[in-house]
Amino acid sequence: MTDAASRPLKTARPPGRVEFVAMMAMLVATVAFSIDAMLPALPGIGAEFSPDAPNRAQLVVGAFILGLGVGTFFVGPLSDRFGRKPVIVAGSCLYAVAALAAVYAPGLDTLIAARVVQGLGAAAARVVAVAIIRDMFSGREMARLMSFVMLVFTLVPAVAPMAGSAIIAVSDWHGIFWSFILFALVSAGWMGLRLPEPLAPDRRVPISMQTLALGLREIFAIRMVRLAMAVQTLALGLLFASISSIQQIMDITFDRGDAFPYWFALIALGAAFSSLLNAALVMRLGMRKLIHTALAVECVLTGIALMLFLTGLADGQAFAVYFIWQMSVFFQVGLTLGNLNALALEPLGHIAGMAASMTTGLATVASILLAAPIGLAFDGTPVPLMVGALVLVGLALWLMRAVRAEERHRA
Repeated sequence: MTDAASRPLKTARPPGRVEFVAMMAMLVATVAFSIDAMLPALPGIGAEFSPDAPNRAQLVVGAFILGLGVGTFFVGPLSDRFGRKPVIVAGSCLYAVAALAAVYAPGLDTLIAARVVQGLGAAAARVVAVAIIRDMFSGREMARLMSFVMLVFTLVPAVAPMAGSAIIAVSDWHGIFWSFILFALVSAGWMGLRLPEPLAPDRRVPISMQTLALGLREIFAIRMVRLAMAVQTLALGLLFASISSIQQIMDITFDRGDAFPYWFALIALGAAFSSLLNAALVMRLGMRKLIHTALAVECVLTGIALMLFLTGLADGQAFAVYFIWQMSVFFQVGLTLGNLNALALEPLGHIAGMAASMTTGLATVASILLAAPIGLAFDGTPVPLMVGALVLVGLALWLMRAVRAEERHRA
């Protein structure tokens, strides 16, 4: 009789392309869910913790993004050393513990501190997922997969504010943090059970100051990488400034606070469509051309919208102009951010974890430093946001001209 214990154990079949994309998208979507589900809670948090300065509630969003940016500096090198899966699991645990601390926060400062730590944990899901994709794909094929990942990244905001509002309706804003804990358990558990470790032991890189210094030197020595990081910083700054201000603009400026989740869903669906469009076009037109075109169109639309607001609009016209402009901001995200990630990592596949950490971390930290003053400048109108947006997108467009010139020079 054959000893059953001596037979080799059957291993689960690795995920197919669709499941892999869905898995990576859910990990990356941790960030979108953690930001956008909080938006309906900002008025309640402001009323409870800072009634005399309601704009300070925006810092709950900014603090998470700051922690996210700082965390990205560490998770990539750690995943290069210990493997991708252990770092994602550890980050998810930190994220869940911080969410639990936020539930019991006695004041706004404690809540902000918990959000910073939560952002640190979320960095693992965001950055290491991109490194996993780079482990398995490169070039335009990576950009195509990133487009599908960004599709889910943009679909999550379509439902996250509605989910946040529903949770608040049956509990209060504390319940949103319980949903974060559940989300982390599901996404990390799915990845842990279904995905084989993509980084083989012989490809792992020991962590040392010398290794980090050499990696940083290599990253910053490539002009194309530097330019892609700078454009990504400006594009993220525009996105984060818009997200920080959108709930207040909808509520205070246009008196549409109750319907905010539904308007936000329409905006996010526009961004999801642009991700599908990018996936269809990037193999034919290339990353650089799509980024340049999207930024050029956004610059023109922002200039027109700002001019209309400065010259005066009726109430109904003002909301229509703002809504169309805000949709255009999210639409260009689907045509730029995934491509910029792929563009920055294209020459750095041999140090994908560190490269994903450094490029994304620098872009995120710098972008929140750009976005926070724009959001806090809210004066009851969208004008400060649009002025800041025009500056950011104009600079990004100028830098993309340099990117395309560098490409022609290398050719």
